[in-house]
Amino acid sequence: MPQGEDGRADGPIQVCGDDTLGVAFDDPVMCQAVAAQLRQSGVWLETVAGIDRVVVQFDALTTSMDAARSDLAASVQKLSTRTAMQTSLIEIPVCYGGEFGPDLDALCTTLGLSAEQLIEFHVATEYRVDMLGFTPGFAYVGGLPDELNVPRLAQPRLRVAAGSIGIADGRSGLYAMPGPGGWPLIGRTPMRLFDPAADQPFVLHAGTRIRFHAIDADEFRQPVGQ
Repeated sequence: MPQGEDGRADGPIQVCGDDTLGVAFDDPVMCQAVAAQLRQSGVWLETVAGIDRVVVQFDALTTSMDAARSDLAASVQKLSTRTAMQTSLIEIPVCYGGEFGPDLDALCTTLGLSAEQLIEFHVATEYRVDMLGFTPGFAYVGGLPDELNVPRLAQPRLRVAAGSIGIADGRSGLYAMPGPGGWPLIGRTPMRLFDPAADQPFVLHAGTRIRFHAIDADEFRQPVGQ
């Protein structure tokens, strides 16, 4: 199954377990689009999309591995050429540095940038959520400029505040909920990324387009609606 210029599958169907199969894609957005269509087909017990792979589970009691592999290959050939998901753009305010981005100054030294330059690079790009994972609602956001490519922290933090924004390994990472984390933190948003009372508790989803814009500490602490 050769790689396609429009994000088609770029590898053969792979056996991932007794009742699971996977197929790789060269585009995270295409992964999500294909996974959504496979779910709608009703054929698979479960469909999970990652950054570069879609994995499906089938009923091994009623379907053989060969039959499932053939079904998936046929489905992917049909679905992978369709248009990827279209999503709206979400603007996310960010207070950079200080108590909100405790690693920003160290990153500036590592990258040879001023704080203003780092922030300018970060807000100048439109991003897209590649996938959610690690902790509930944690967003892996692709599109980080090459100038901001840094590794994860050697020693992860035991607790990171909700709304924190880190950068590492070519991505931004957004913490929807508090918890441990190893991404260098450059800022935090006052936007509530998780609301358990909402119909859709998590604001961000795979495929969501994002733009960041800088705010100051006073704006961060300003009550919602003010």
